[in-house]
Amino acid sequence: MPRITIDVTPAVHQSAGIGRLTREIVRHLLQIESRSQYRLFCMGRVDSAGSATLAAIQPHPPRVTVPVVIGPLNDRWMYRIWYRARLPVPVQLLAGACDLYHATDFVLPPVLPGTRTVLTVHDLTFERDPGSAPPTLLGFLKRVVPQSVRRATHIVADSYATARDLTELYAVAAEKITTIHSGVDERFTPRTTASYYKARSSALRAKYGLPAEPFILTVGTLQRRKNHLTLVRAMARLNDRLRTGDSGSESRPVGVKLVIAGGKGWLYDEVQEEIGKLGIEAQVVFAGFVDDADLPDLYHAAAVFAFPSLYEGFGIPPLEAMACGIPVVTSNASSLPEVVGDAGLMVDPLDVDGLSSALYRALFDEVWRTQAVSAGMQRAATFTWQRAAQQLLAVYDKVLADAGQVR
Repeated sequence: MPRITIDVTPAVHQSAGIGRLTREIVRHLLQIESRSQYRLFCMGRVDSAGSATLAAIQPHPPRVTVPVVIGPLNDRWMYRIWYRARLPVPVQLLAGACDLYHATDFVLPPVLPGTRTVLTVHDLTFERDPGSAPPTLLGFLKRVVPQSVRRATHIVADSYATARDLTELYAVAAEKITTIHSGVDERFTPRTTASYYKARSSALRAKYGLPAEPFILTVGTLQRRKNHLTLVRAMARLNDRLRTGDSGSESRPVGVKLVIAGGKGWLYDEVQEEIGKLGIEAQVVFAGFVDDADLPDLYHAAAVFAFPSLYEGFGIPPLEAMACGIPVVTSNASSLPEVVGDAGLMVDPLDVDGLSSALYRALFDEVWRTQAVSAGMQRAATFTWQRAAQQLLAVYDKVLADAGQVR
């Protein structure tokens, strides 16, 4: 029986993005009957929330308990040992013996000779847009990720865009890469009359400072690649158009608000400064980090979802918005066309006028809105975590079979 160890450190210690992806794909993987022996490995102390996460990942109903090993040091300390001190301590000394080790977050630790490895590379933002990462992190990623890619037996990419980047930037053979698209959680369901009124409730509005009127929503930490600067500039032009009456109808509102949901990140001050220069402080709401449990209601409360990102490894938020029946405006960059397809409006992420016009259409073109809601829900339904887990299992099977082991 092949022994497979999966690094769930990001699932435990990262709340959004890569953390959510890792939680969902591992949870659904463990639901599949398998002749392999799984073990989960987490670096660093696990608090009560982390313990709850690990319990939620386990198979339900509990036909078997998957062992969990907690490493004595967190990932930052282990990276210092492995890559700064250059001590090639095999991960098996911490996680236990295995035939296949899956590193789920860019970095492949040292392993014992003969161990097969799978490495997940979510994106290569730090290569395509070096200014998007702090200098210390940038230096680490540019040194360690190429090494990890070369050493890995097989690579999982979040999108075909990331797979292309791996081939173009690191000369990785196409047959060494498998693209596995993320799924959308079952909690993100189409908006109903009841869910709409729940979403518009005073409790949710008070918790996040949401406006009473319908708004444009964007979700993501304030960082350069999320392109909030272009979005707020487009919002300013949209509101100028509404205020001057250049809208084709007297029934249009005189202004629309933007709600930014996500951590402040390192671009927060720059975005705030731009909002001040544009004089749209009253039109922009910073909701801060939104609890996972509140996200479906937040989508349901929005009139339009905007996601003009410069670069995404995949882009789960537009998928969630479509699943909730919310019209989507996004960029035509990197992986986003793979996610949205023809179901949303796509624009050049640096075209302020184009983005402003797309937001206007998404708000007020009722024929398009009806079509977009239907098309978006249909498209989102094709992205499932069950399918992603089956694809990951197929990768494990292939890697083990190539090593002469049968699962």
